[in-house]
Amino acid sequence: MNVKTPIPKAKGFDNTLTLIKEGFDFLPKRRRELGSDMFETRLLGKKVVCIGGEDAAKVFYDNNLFKRKGAAPAPLKKSLLGKGGAHGMDGEPHKHRKRMFLSMMTPDRLEELKRIAIRQLDAKVTEWEKMDKVIFFNEVQEVLTRTGCEWAGVPLDEKEVKQRTRELAAMVDSFGGSITRFNAGKKARESQEKWLKGTIKAIRNGDLAPPANTAAYIIANHREMNGKPLDDHTAAVELNNVIRPLIATAYYLTFGAVALFEHPQVVQKVKEDKDNYSHMFAQEVRRYYPFAPAMAAKVKQDFTWHEYQFKKNMLVVLDIFGTNRHPLSWDNPDEFRPERFKDWKESPFSFIPQGGGDHHIGHRCAGEWMTVLIMRAFFKYVSDHVSYTVPKQDLSYSMSRMPTIPKSGFVITEVKKTKSSTKDLEKTSKTQTVMRS
Repeated sequence: MNVKTPIPKAKGFDNTLTLIKEGFDFLPKRRRELGSDMFETRLLGKKVVCIGGEDAAKVFYDNNLFKRKGAAPAPLKKSLLGKGGAHGMDGEPHKHRKRMFLSMMTPDRLEELKRIAIRQLDAKVTEWEKMDKVIFFNEVQEVLTRTGCEWAGVPLDEKEVKQRTRELAAMVDSFGGSITRFNAGKKARESQEKWLKGTIKAIRNGDLAPPANTAAYIIANHREMNGKPLDDHTAAVELNNVIRPLIATAYYLTFGAVALFEHPQVVQKVKEDKDNYSHMFAQEVRRYYPFAPAMAAKVKQDFTWHEYQFKKNMLVVLDIFGTNRHPLSWDNPDEFRPERFKDWKESPFSFIPQGGGDHHIGHRCAGEWMTVLIMRAFFKYVSDHVSYTVPKQDLSYSMSRMPTIPKSGFVITEVKKTKSSTKDLEKTSKTQTVMRS
């Protein structure tokens, strides 16, 4: 008979409130205090096993051992993820739905995304030149909303831009444990799904004809494994799940803007882009700064790992933030150093800001390519074509807030274009699209 090897247990009967209070620090702190990359605790009244590190991620993203269905907290489906989307699927149905998303991510379409983003950003900077103060975080959310809708083939009326930007932002901001933010995200999702359901219906009845390579067209015409199309609601959820992750990139873009300010020595390196330095910089921003603290899954079948028995349906939480800074995978992990990615061996499990494993068959976000591409393009544009002043402000961010952002939103003033030709911008932006994490 197998005997379960005890693993450390976190203090406290239930640590839900402690998790909310400590945020990103909760899992790494417990792992350090207990001297273990695996420990038990209780969250929302349920026994949970928490794990972290590259080896833990390899196990966690093994589709034979873990399933996503029923693992995400119910509130997230109502505010962030939506019901019926690929996030909660497993096995062949998940792979089939994943292929739908990946069909949108061809090199040509990603290059088109970059062109749209640069054009939208360039137009926004023209507005910034006339503003006394620019709150970067708020402004790039609108740029990304416009970009995402245009690229996805979703009509966006000018008078709706502010509303749709607020709604997308509210959904991304809803997962951190605040009832107020959850309610705002839930309301926003309901509005978004109603709007996008109208788009899907318009495509299906012939009133709207987006190009065949756009997300709106692909999702509206997608067939499931049983040969049936997605119902209107699920199609709207998945169309939202194409656009919404792009809006989440605003967090990385803002942290990246802060990094350019706090590490001025990298600005020239981003401009020169030797050895794809802008890619290294974007990756280090995603590794260093906090965005997603953890991911949950349920054990699919009994198995033993490190002499611990994982039982079917046991809830397991992977420390994403801590894995991206794990000392066994990263030298001086608490330092911001883009050069670490120059000779990086590209492990899909030590670097997991948007999921781990394989993009095609695993639970690594297909939108990751979009995120990195947009980050590179924006950082390169700002370094090459914009001058601005960074006034005194509070750039600190709370590790207990999930997601978190600098308290000021990163304020810039005296914005000027150093080069203003959109044609020149598009010409200089035509670097090779790198389809890698």
